[in-house]
Amino acid sequence: MKGGVGKTTTAVQIAAGLAARGRRVLLVDADPQGNVGHVLGVDAPATIRELLTGDCPLDRVVVRDVRPQLSVITATPAAFALDTQLAGAVQRETLLSRRLQPIESSGAFDLVILDSSPAMGLLTYNALLAASELVVPVGIDPLALTGARQTLDGVCEVRSLWPDRRLTLAAVVPTNVNSQTHATRAALAALAADPDMKDRLFARGIRQCIDLTYAAASRQTIWEHAPQSRAAEDYAALLEFLDF
Repeated sequence: MKGGVGKTTTAVQIAAGLAARGRRVLLVDADPQGNVGHVLGVDAPATIRELLTGDCPLDRVVVRDVRPQLSVITATPAAFALDTQLAGAVQRETLLSRRLQPIESSGAFDLVILDSSPAMGLLTYNALLAASELVVPVGIDPLALTGARQTLDGVCEVRSLWPDRRLTLAAVVPTNVNSQTHATRAALAALAADPDMKDRLFARGIRQCIDLTYAAASRQTIWEHAPQSRAAEDYAALLEFLDF
């Protein structure tokens, strides 16, 4: 529920890191901004919009092996219209889960990672209802902390409306961390004191690192652009914390 906190960056690095460890990963962009495709240098003719509207089957939407073991479903700003286009669809909040069902049945991938938008719109509901675990990146500022709380409130709403769906909190991930500043220390203390977040807090966080910006500009993952950087070190530690 807050932009600019590193959701896409974190989704890409988790997906790429797991793929580099030999897992077969599908990364799904459920954010109409479409930044996953930009970061990974993928320009796909069919996207999540065509998947949800039924215009393209799953096998034509998945872009295979954009990196070894890593495939993606991209998004474009055309997906902003899905709320209107799917207004009359039956159980439209679970369309993505149903469209992805063949993947679960076939065992083609070990994990599906979903990137979401900073708004509780139709695509975000679809992502939450397709997922079983939730990773919440949190920027180190008061508004981001408020966004994290709003996100968890939204998850509680999803659980109450769809009690058959399993959605657990896997990690709360502070991003853009600078432990030398009072703001960072105060934010980390607030997260550690929150009863809903403290048990799954990745306390070391992801440190400030310009290499993440350069990697995105170069259409590379942090593992490709700067594998020895502190961001790569922190995301590697996050993978160990998640233990997917």
